[in-house]
Amino acid sequence: MGDDARERLLLSHAVEVESADAIDRAYTDARNRANEGVMIKAANSAYLPGRRGLAWVKLKRTLPTLDVVITGAEFGHGRRAGVLSDYTFAVRNAEGELENVGKAYSGVTDAEIAELTEWLQAHTLTDHGHFRTVEPLRVLEVAFNNVMRSERHSSGFALRFPRIIRLRDDKPVSEIDTVERVEEIFQMQPDKVADEE
Repeated sequence: MGDDARERLLLSHAVEVESADAIDRAYTDARNRANEGVMIKAANSAYLPGRRGLAWVKLKRTLPTLDVVITGAEFGHGRRAGVLSDYTFAVRNAEGELENVGKAYSGVTDAEIAELTEWLQAHTLTDHGHFRTVEPLRVLEVAFNNVMRSERHSSGFALRFPRIIRLRDDKPVSEIDTVERVEEIFQMQPDKVADEE
């Protein structure tokens, strides 16, 4: 291996742990380095590409999910080019007004996307071509990796890597989560992500 290749090779930070507290510290340190989580492995185990097995375990902490309402939709790309598959969503502020907090396009089935496309087209408020604002009536449950402060969305927060868990047609918009709840989740994170640019 030449010197140039060696200079580009970055080794993962490794630390030996022997307790749950040490794992928590290693996880927090990893998140502070902007890693998603940590790999926990038996010290003498070999790396087997494509096979993690029980000797290698990925640790990523999950946060509570949020119930949000769709406020906008846009057409996807590739095989989703003809359907509304990217959903902007909001939570309620203290006055009950909607404040956008993110956008997600993963987690829904093709059948759900087809049904949502038809519904969203019928409930469009403003059509901007590729993007449209819609009547805020459809509730989603979303998961995400982190919450960060952001000026991009009116809520003052952005969800990092949001994904749709399920459509919540059983839940009225009056019961979606609030900006206050987003703030609570932000504060409970053991590793707050730096502000979004």
